[in-house]
Amino acid sequence: MIDQIIECAREAGRLAMTHFRSGHDLKRHNKLNDSDIVTIADAECEAYIKNFIATRFPGHAILSEESGESEGVPGTGYRWVIDPIDGTTNFFSGLPIWAISIGLELDGEAVAGVVYAPATGELFHAVRGEGAYLNGQPIKVSAETALARSVACTGFPVDKNVNPDNNLDNLARVLPLVRDVRRFGAASVDICYVAAGFLQAYWEMNLHEWDVCAATFILQEAGGVCSRFRQGRGVSVLCAPEAIHSLLTPLIK
Repeated sequence: MIDQIIECAREAGRLAMTHFRSGHDLKRHNKLNDSDIVTIADAECEAYIKNFIATRFPGHAILSEESGESEGVPGTGYRWVIDPIDGTTNFFSGLPIWAISIGLELDGEAVAGVVYAPATGELFHAVRGEGAYLNGQPIKVSAETALARSVACTGFPVDKNVNPDNNLDNLARVLPLVRDVRRFGAASVDICYVAAGFLQAYWEMNLHEWDVCAATFILQEAGGVCSRFRQGRGVSVLCAPEAIHSLLTPLIK
């Protein structure tokens, strides 16, 4: 099935690129606030991906960011977890770090994942037990073991303006100990960059399953570790190679 997932992601990416930096008005509406937006491209990409699944894999369940969950045929066991455009703020702003994220679960366990960043030409994929790949080449997490030589990445929740539980405390603890911290704005890409060894760590809180399903699976197939923290704050993840993960675990709360 991975070839078909890749085909689906590439076609959704082609569709999104027709809107990217087009100069057209892309904004449809806000969700929670001005930091949480949906564009025309989000809706079109989601519709394409859902139709692709319904046509080729009828009966499979789907969990998607914009339209929620649709149940599959009982006993099928497959669920697709989709973010049609992860990093919508970047997309809307004309910044190139955003991705189509498609994860596939069987009986609640991820078995395949694709994260495709069309603007940078990067396609990450993994199949259970077969490792992780970037543009067809195998990838592994970084072998770095020291925080002082590590570049970490993080993000901030969309309700950061009204909720003091906004990740600034974690940032203050980590920043002095690492080489530097980045904030790219697309969780799926951030995690895949850890999987490829470009970053040594990533953490963020108040995400959703569609943000992380495909990417954390790719990370694990690349030899990385993903744990969850901060109960009651959505999906909050810490992703890193094992050595760096063990050093950051006491700091990320």
